[in-house]
Amino acid sequence: MLFYGYGSQLLQGLKVTLALSLSALAVAFLVGMLAAAARVSPSRTLRGLATAYVTLVRGVPDLVTMLLMFYGLQILLNDATEALGWSQITIDPFTAGVLTLGFIYGAYFAETFRGAFLAVPRGPLEAGLAFGMTRTQVFRRLLFPQMMRFALPGIGNNWQVLMKSTALVSVIGLNDLVRIADQAGKASYQFFFFIAVTGAAYLAITTASLLLLQWLERRYAVGVRMAQL
Repeated sequence: MLFYGYGSQLLQGLKVTLALSLSALAVAFLVGMLAAAARVSPSRTLRGLATAYVTLVRGVPDLVTMLLMFYGLQILLNDATEALGWSQITIDPFTAGVLTLGFIYGAYFAETFRGAFLAVPRGPLEAGLAFGMTRTQVFRRLLFPQMMRFALPGIGNNWQVLMKSTALVSVIGLNDLVRIADQAGKASYQFFFFIAVTGAAYLAITTASLLLLQWLERRYAVGVRMAQL
């Protein structure tokens, strides 16, 4: 029997893993962009807060941060609902995984974006303001497209590490691909087979991601290549 009868469960676990990865990526992208903007801000307070966040998160193991946030957020919610007289709110493992991974990898994205911001020449940005563009228009039309060209290699690396780190969420009870493969392996006594299938699935995702990132790098480098010619 294909996959010893666990094919549908593995497919469902793969869907959960992909949904978790993409959702956490969106959160990390947003958090990283905000933290990077704070890191290059003229405000000393914003720079200090962003630096503390990046230093703290990057200095603590991901699993420790995940457990602290998962149980810490639940404790805070329990205390808040008890104080307000509301019924208890329980954080499900998927939501906890998205928020935790987004919070953790937002710190890594922040450094990627900060370096990309600093790599963009100031001249075109100042020219855009001089021509009457708002700061939002300058960011959307000039800064963001240029900084993405510098940030894409780092984004690709962070995405692959984030995606593989979704395996850690299985420790808080999420039925992702790793957790289901572990259960199937123990139940069927074919542990090596199911772990190998899991590894192959992650390898397929990273390979597809690399192809997409290569296409994006070519897309954002079009104007640069034409200018060099």
